[in-house]
Amino acid sequence: MAMRKGLTFKSSSELVITSVAFQDHITRSLLHPNFSLSDPLLKCKRKAPRNPQARGGRGETCLQTQDGQEEGEYVLDSFSSPLTLAQKLGLVASPAERLTEDEWTQVKGRSVQQGDSAQPCAICREEFCIQPQVLLSCSHVFHKVCLQAFERFSGRKCCPMCRREQYETRVIHDAARLFRHQCATRIQALWRGYAARKWYSHVKKTICPKDKLLRRKFFEAKLQELNDSFVRYCHTDMEAFLSDIDRSLSSSRQVFQQLERKSISEPQENDWERIQSQVIQRGVYDCPICLTALCSLSLPSEAGRSNHQQHRRTVLLSCSHLFHQVCLDALEAFTADSRPSCPLCRSVYHKRLI
Repeated sequence: MAMRKGLTFKSSSELVITSVAFQDHITRSLLHPNFSLSDPLLKCKRKAPRNPQARGGRGETCLQTQDGQEEGEYVLDSFSSPLTLAQKLGLVASPAERLTEDEWTQVKGRSVQQGDSAQPCAICREEFCIQPQVLLSCSHVFHKVCLQAFERFSGRKCCPMCRREQYETRVIHDAARLFRHQCATRIQALWRGYAARKWYSHVKKTICPKDKLLRRKFFEAKLQELNDSFVRYCHTDMEAFLSDIDRSLSSSRQVFQQLERKSISEPQENDWERIQSQVIQRGVYDCPICLTALCSLSLPSEAGRSNHQQHRRTVLLSCSHLFHQVCLDALEAFTADSRPSCPLCRSVYHKRLI
């Protein structure tokens, strides 16, 4: 009877120890790390040291940036968690050993091959940019804050993608490098585009195109620029400025007319005969001023003419035009020029009575 009681007491004590071991294991591994049965208000958060050089964890790699700051890749919670009572008694399998540096290199290689850092975060569906990024031992990549929020919400440590439990987490900076590279590429592309547009605009303003329509527009634009600059830098009194231009233009015309008149020599006798033959071939015998008939050139003498015709004698100009002498004298008297021009062709003339 005593022996039976000893066996019963022994088996019940083993059952109690097993129950306590399982409860401790569930509390420490399956529930949230911040949960505590002894004191629910106690929050024991495990924070990794901020100084990468003071962590002492393995698998730590430092990357040098352009501004001299170091970007370190390190494993979060690199220290091994103590075994639970159930694991010590052999009731639950012990956790796997920590990943070595070579194993982390293989995991990161799989992540790079899958292109996880170039894709948005699977939790928040936003780009990584330069925000902190973590790599799990299952080769999946997330935002650090997103993974922490997911662990707090789910109450267990489980990968959001493959549901793997008891994973290791490593802080990486691959997405930040990709983001900086994309930003640099975009800046270079924008700068090249700006330089090309500036070069093209300079060429468009300085080199005349070969197309006829484009060449016309090119010179029109140049002329418009000259006019704008001319008006911009001229005197503010536009009326006085334009009146000065008119006076300069009229004086220039007078000078040119005087030179033209001086250059014209009086026709010789042979020239007058040639001019008269041109008039006969033309066959026009009306005065362009009074629009009445002229005397015939075939009458060499004045015996058969009337008194009215004698007073309206015909004048032959060196430009081969015929007028009444009275009409031409009246026109010359009316004109202010010292040497008037022909009423038809506006050329300086010599005249001869016929």
